[in-house]
Formats: sequence, structure tokens, C-alpha cells
Amino acid sequence: MNGNWLRVTPDELEHARNDLGWAYELARTECDGDSVRWTTTGKAWNALDFLLDRLGFEASLVLGEESFVELPDVELDSDEMFDFLENLEHDWGYGPPSYLTTVQVAAGAARLATLTEEDLLRGVDPAELNRADVYPGVWERPGELAWVAHHLPDVRAFFTAAAENGDAVICWLD
Repeated sequence: MNGNWLRVTPDELEHARNDLGWAYELARTECDGDSVRWTTTGKAWNALDFLLDRLGFEASLVLGEESFVELPDVELDSDEMFDFLENLEHDWGYGPPSYLTTVQVAAGAARLATLTEEDLLRGVDPAELNRADVYPGVWERPGELAWVAHHLPDVRAFFTAAAENGDAVICWLD
């Protein structure tokens, strides 16, 4: 299970809102090349989301804030949600994608600009991640938090470039 981001222009985001199949093809094309518009956090996605949330980031940079697809108002681990996802037309791996608006991207980039790897991990007890059932559940092993933190410079560069270009970001898990 990997976290993914794709930078899109406001016009492309509007196209994606109207045609999620088109957006999926765009994402697949960008992921297959050496695109600067796509990046992944790999398996660190859940821990990165947890750590940024712990620092008070207003928007979930990893999972996105805005939905392309309205999800049913049921428990995530319920049979109803499983049935819904099983029959979902626009499943990009682990459910539908979501997105961050240009404003949310710019705000996230501003917060990331001064965040260091030390700041990200300061005061973090690996047991916190285990208690929160953060994927991939390996937090008791030495070096795992540092493995998550080493993604920060690439995350910062990605969001800085997106903000500088006025891009939105499509977010998904696969």
C-alpha cells in the first residue's frame, strides 16, 4: 500500500472533477514516466499523515481533504463500506482519490518550508504509532521513524513546486 500525489493545474483539476476516468489515465501516464508532477511516499504514507497531524497540520496532505466521490456515511470497517468499495467505479487501488485545492497546497507548502526531520520526530514514541495502528505497523524496529522522516525533503520539494506553479494535488493509495 503506497501513498501517491499528482500535481495538476486548476484546469486539469476541473476536468478531473468531471471525468475521474480521464484523471486516472493521466495519473497512470505520469506515474509510468520520470514525471516531476508525480511522487510517492511509498509505505510511509500513514506514518507521515500521523506525524503531520500530530504537528497540527490543518489539511491532510497525504490523504487529501476534498472528495471526488461521495462516500456513504457508514463506519469505514463496516460491511456496507466494504460493499460500496467493492462496487466502486473509480477505485484507484484502495478506494477513490481525493485532492487538495491550490489554497490547501500553498498552506501545506508554507508549513513544510520550515519543518525539519527533527521537528517531525521530536517527542514521538514509536509506541504511539503502534497504539494508533499506523501502517505498516513496524514501529518497534530501530530506524523506522527515521525511514519516514527521510521522505520529508522530497515531500517539501514536491509541495513547494506545486505551490509555486499554482497546482492542486490529487492524492490516492494503491
